[in-house]
Amino acid sequence: MTNYRAADSKREEFRKYLEKAGVLDALTKVLVGLYEEPEKPNNALDFLKQHLGASGPETADVEALKQEVTELRQKVEQLSEENTDLKAKVGNLQQYEPPTDEQAPDS
Repeated sequence: MTNYRAADSKREEFRKYLEKAGVLDALTKVLVGLYEEPEKPNNALDFLKQHLGASGPETADVEALKQEVTELRQKVEQLSEENTDLKAKVGNLQQYEPPTDEQAPDS
């Protein structure tokens, strides 16, 4: 009998934990949404994952990452242009350098 009470107590403690964390409300909302769906999806588990947010990162995270990608692409483009300009300048400077000993004409 003591084992039964301990297990029951643990279950009740876990239920309170889930309720406090908002898990029960979230699950209830998603399950109600699935129930009210006019055309039931072929894969109910995918529906739950999608509507619980388990299928991907938060929308704010996605937007922040998209913004970062855009900024980094612009930076890459800027640095590529700068690199091209510097290569051209180095090429122009090399034509004005005196020949090294190896390239010097024999006297």
